[in-house]
Amino acid sequence: MRAFIFPGQGSQSVGMGKALADASPYAREVFQEVDEALGQNLFRLMAEGPAEELTLTENAQPAIMANAIATLRVLEREGGVSLADKADFVAGHSLGEYSALCAAGTFDLATTARLLKLRGQAMQAAVPVGVGAMAALLGADLEKAEAIAAAAIEAVRAETGETLVCAVANDNDPSQVVISGHKEAIDRAVALAKDHGAKRALPLPVSAPFHCSLMQSAAEAMEKALAEARIAAPLVPLYCNVDAAPVGAVDAIRTGLVRQVTGMVRWRESVLAMHEAGVSDFVEFGGKVLGPMVKRIAPDAAPLSVVTMDDIEALLKTL
Repeated sequence: MRAFIFPGQGSQSVGMGKALADASPYAREVFQEVDEALGQNLFRLMAEGPAEELTLTENAQPAIMANAIATLRVLEREGGVSLADKADFVAGHSLGEYSALCAAGTFDLATTARLLKLRGQAMQAAVPVGVGAMAALLGADLEKAEAIAAAAIEAVRAETGETLVCAVANDNDPSQVVISGHKEAIDRAVALAKDHGAKRALPLPVSAPFHCSLMQSAAEAMEKALAEARIAAPLVPLYCNVDAAPVGAVDAIRTGLVRQVTGMVRWRESVLAMHEAGVSDFVEFGGKVLGPMVKRIAPDAAPLSVVTMDDIEALLKTL
C-alpha cells in the first residue's frame, strides 16, 4: 500500500519550483493559478526571493503547498496516472494537510491557496512578534519533551508567579519533538533540555508559536473560513494530524483542520498508524523533510522524496 505525503513549514527555499516550471507547462499552470487566486506574484517570490519575505508564514504556507501540488500535477499529467489509482491514503505535516486535501480533491487549488494565506495571516496576528517562540528538541521523544515543557513552566512560575504556555507542537519522530509557547518558557525549556536527557535544543527561526493554545484566535478565524469554503469528500482517506487516524467525512476533516491550529501534530503516530494499516511506500511531494522522518519512525518502510523532474520520472517507473 502507498501513501502520498506533503511537507510543512520549513521546507521553503528561494528557487523552489523554478526548475519544475521551466521543465513543465503543468507546473507553470499551478503556479499561475495560485498567483491569480492570491492576487500576488507568489511564484516570483518563490523563484527569486528575498528569503525573508518568502519565510513570512503568510507566503511560506501557500508557496510550500503550490510547490507540492505542482510536483504531483506534473506526475499525474505527464505520467498519465491519478492519485486515486496510485495512493491508498494521503497525509500532510501541519499546513501539508491542506496540500494533501487539495491533492485528494477536497479543496480546489484556488481555495487551498486562499485558506493557507489566511491561515498564515491569522497565525501571525494571534501573537505579537517576539512574544512566542518554538524550539526543536533533538534526541528527545514525546515523553521527554513533555517533561521538559512541564519543568520550564514550573521554573518560570516559581520565579515570576506567572503560568506561561509551553507545549509539544509537533511529535515528528522518535528523536525529534518541537515545542511551542511563550518565548520566556521556550527559552527556559532550551536551557533545561540537556538536564532532562535531550541531546540538543534548537530555537527555530519562526515568527509565531504554532500548534499551541496561543493560536486560539487563529483557530477561530479558520473555523469561520472553513465553514464558508466548498469542501468535498477526499478521493482517498486522509490520516489527520490531530487524531493520527484516517478521516473521509467532510465534517470530520473541517473539525480536524480547526483543532490542528492549536493542537499537536501527531506525525510520528500517523506514520505508525499508516504503516500498521499496511502502507509500506511513502511518497513525499515537493520536499525532502518527511522521508527521513518516516525512515526513523518505521525503519522497514520505503520513503521516497519527489522534487525534480528526474525524481518524477524515477517514481513513474515504480508505480
